[in-house]
Amino acid sequence: MKHIGLFLIIITALFGCKNASKQITISGEIKGLGTDTLLLYGLDELYDRIDTVYVEDDKFSFQTDIDTATYVALLFNDRTEYPIFLDKGNHIKIEGDTSNLNRLHVEGNIYNEEFTAFQYELEQAGLSSSKAIEEKAEAFIKEHHSSFVSLYLLDKYFVQKDEPNFEKIKSLIDVMTGVLQDKTYIEKLNEQIAQAEKTDVGKYAPFFNLPNAKGEKISRSSEVFKKKNLLINFWASWGDSIANKQTNRELRKIYDSYKKSKYFAMLGVSFDINKQQWKDAIKKDTLNWEQVCDFGGLNSEATKPYSGEQLPANILLAPDGKILAKNLQGAELKKKIEEVVAEAAEKDKNDKKK
Repeated sequence: MKHIGLFLIIITALFGCKNASKQITISGEIKGLGTDTLLLYGLDELYDRIDTVYVEDDKFSFQTDIDTATYVALLFNDRTEYPIFLDKGNHIKIEGDTSNLNRLHVEGNIYNEEFTAFQYELEQAGLSSSKAIEEKAEAFIKEHHSSFVSLYLLDKYFVQKDEPNFEKIKSLIDVMTGVLQDKTYIEKLNEQIAQAEKTDVGKYAPFFNLPNAKGEKISRSSEVFKKKNLLINFWASWGDSIANKQTNRELRKIYDSYKKSKYFAMLGVSFDINKQQWKDAIKKDTLNWEQVCDFGGLNSEATKPYSGEQLPANILLAPDGKILAKNLQGAELKKKIEEVVAEAAEKDKNDKKK
């Protein structure tokens, strides 16, 4: 019996050590917080939850378990968020002041110290332009190619843009070591880039065949679009309402100008999932040109190559399906359409003379 008791004590101790090695502690003091509630949420799939952190007299302490290194965001009530990098067994200490929540001092592992130093360098340099900050972020990634901070900076300054430069993003991924490249985030990002490259200017637009409101299948090569330059607008009723409104106003003007044209047509492709909401949006915004949707949302296989775009988006196709332009707006879009229509009319005129 004594041997069994000793065995149980050893097993209990081993399990206790195992759990302790997973545990992390986040504590801090941020002057001016008083009594408050903060949120801690994951920035990658390794921390797929939201936790509440309670603050009393400017101070807080929080414990949880993690299986591997990851990073999270500490979200304040004014919507400011600050990244915290975590690894098993860490004791993270945070200090700062509510007067500058973008300049916290975080200790507990090398990643937090690297990010704190990066933020301090930005502040000391007095950088305000996005280009200058991106240059600093790029330099950091190239110098710290195995740091989790590099993943965060890649996402914040290069991926989360209205028009990401995928060539730049690929070049930055290439300098990262395998430990970062093996992360699910990078794998998904590479998939997104591969899809986006299918719709680069100069390439032929990926084929799709989607139903309109009558159930008729429509594609870019449908009879109604033959021999015409085609402007395809990608949108969703659940998208940015202000952007949708502004874009639809421009599109209505274009449609009214070219609805009888022999050389130009328009097609709306929606990422909606609710048929009634789609129909209501078409009616409300007077989208009188052809509209199609299979209600697969962003997961639709038919429109997957286009799902990485910031909605609303557009592509302009030549009659043979080659992509002439992407995501032009306002005067630029109007000018480009005028050019391709004029070229098509001139070509038609010359062909008739032959």
